[in-house]
Amino acid sequence: MTRVKICGITRLEDARVAAQYGADAIGLVFYQHSPRHVSIEQAAKLSGALPPFVSAVGLFVNANAEFVREVLARVPLDLLQFHGDETSVFCAQFGVPYLKAIRVKAGVNLLQCAADFSDAKGLLLDAHVEGVPGGTGKAFDWTLIPGKLSMPVILSGGLDAGNVAAAIKQVKPYAVDVSSGVEAGKGIKDAVKIAAFINEVKRVDSARNRSEQA
Repeated sequence: MTRVKICGITRLEDARVAAQYGADAIGLVFYQHSPRHVSIEQAAKLSGALPPFVSAVGLFVNANAEFVREVLARVPLDLLQFHGDETSVFCAQFGVPYLKAIRVKAGVNLLQCAADFSDAKGLLLDAHVEGVPGGTGKAFDWTLIPGKLSMPVILSGGLDAGNVAAAIKQVKPYAVDVSSGVEAGKGIKDAVKIAAFINEVKRVDSARNRSEQA
């Protein structure tokens, strides 16, 4: 079963809609230069509104350790997600499971990245756009992903209801991560797009299960 994370949540109604339609996780962006940035106070309300078994993921970009600890002290996060130049030692110091985001382009050795961040819960693979750490809405060449990485792959970058089925069939990721592909505007989610995205993930998973059982 392919898990779904809806990232860049800024409003309570969007968090509730994501959970209602079956998202496994929501992403809260603690990066001030992002249009989807949330304050610690906002994030605490959003995380607190989630039902059981829906995870809250905190996204950071080259934040200092003191800020990450301040967020953790005030916001109940299940997972950390690092999108900058953080080392594995930095990421692991908080005692909270983490994902390491890798911006993929030709020449990036994902096997080496998996080795370097072997204590991560997974690698989140996103498009490489110069000067932008993520959330670009751009897809990347999925053929650059090795067939056998040593940890779960969370596929991100330019996904929407129109291409997520093809992405799952080709990459077979542990999870898919979507932000702009389910938005009405930056930071403002669209309930219809969220439903369509999650339903498409469920559809392709069901078709794959039927095929395997046949």
